[in-house]
Amino acid sequence: MANITGRRKGKRTATKRRPAAKSAVRRTGRAGAAAPTPWQAFAAMSRDVVSTAGGRASKSFRTRAVEGARKRPPVAGTRSPDKATAQARKLGQAPAQWVIARRTEAGARRAKAVAKAKRSPGRRPAAKAVARAQSKSAVAATAKAATAKPGPGTRGVLVAEGDSWFDYPFHDVLKELEDGHGWDVEHVAHRGDAVESMAYDGHQLDDFVRAIERVARRGETPHAILLSGGGNDVAGEVFAMLVNHRSSPVFGLNAAIVDGLLDTRIRVAYTTILQAVTTACETLLGSRVPILLHGYDHPVPDGRGFLGGWGFLPGPWLEPGFREKGYEDLGERIAIARDLIDRFYGMLNAVVADPAFAHVRVVDLRGQLSTELAGNRYKDWWGNELHPTRPGFERVAGMFDAML
Repeated sequence: MANITGRRKGKRTATKRRPAAKSAVRRTGRAGAAAPTPWQAFAAMSRDVVSTAGGRASKSFRTRAVEGARKRPPVAGTRSPDKATAQARKLGQAPAQWVIARRTEAGARRAKAVAKAKRSPGRRPAAKAVARAQSKSAVAATAKAATAKPGPGTRGVLVAEGDSWFDYPFHDVLKELEDGHGWDVEHVAHRGDAVESMAYDGHQLDDFVRAIERVARRGETPHAILLSGGGNDVAGEVFAMLVNHRSSPVFGLNAAIVDGLLDTRIRVAYTTILQAVTTACETLLGSRVPILLHGYDHPVPDGRGFLGGWGFLPGPWLEPGFREKGYEDLGERIAIARDLIDRFYGMLNAVVADPAFAHVRVVDLRGQLSTELAGNRYKDWWGNELHPTRPGFERVAGMFDAML
């Protein structure tokens, strides 16, 4: 066997650590470990915020652990709604500041690249003009954005984050706000994203900060921030868990599960997102920006997915869960889905009632899209179980515009 200890047999010798090993330790923090990815660093930072707020294990437990007991503390956060809300606000601030710090470093690299390109000979005049515009300091851009007025041909700029209601093929709320109401929209919405993903995974927050930066570089400030989320947290494969079997004495929504999902999981996630967005705007723009969010409309769980939902196409999202639990009557399905959406709005209204979110308003879309089954009139407004038709999106966009 090869000798890998750095000692000769029978005699101790002093050995010098190789410089390469030192540099590896400096890069990774410990020998043999790979540097964390940005996502891993983001996740570690977020979990540190939560664990710090949660405190240490009790002394009795620590004693048992030292004595070799196999028991471990429960892998669980706080069970107090008030503490969860406070931690969510703190958690929203920390990721926003972390992302902005990374973007500040990226901005310095960008400025160097612009300056280098500006000094390069033989560049076209148009490119030089672009470089000059991009080389303005962030302070000057922010100051100009604070007093900027919409240019000709636009009513102003909106920045949006969310799910498929903001990112749908051909027609969605944001497209209608642009085409039908004259707003410019910068968005980082992604169809299929759950509100928990938006709150904790970091990718939409990073993209959101980039969008704010782009707006500020143009010397503008957003008129409002639009948020859409939560539908993917209750629909799809998880939906069947929310309803008791139709043949059960307790048929209908399972109140305990729905309350846990809406009033704990989604409420805390929304609090985190709102705080993160608020912190980002305050840091990058120097002031808060109004935020609008919504809770969808009462759907019709008729089994239609996107373009019919055949094969690989998305959907349906509600009918399979209803069918699994024995609900065959479409009217009963509509009534249960209505109850769920009403509870969703109750949760949103509780979130924005927090004085910390006085700049946040809920756009109530209930009743805008018909659920009338006679003559299939609801199909004029609903393209499938979860998404409006073009006229439906136009009406929803009008509701947003009325609050802008």
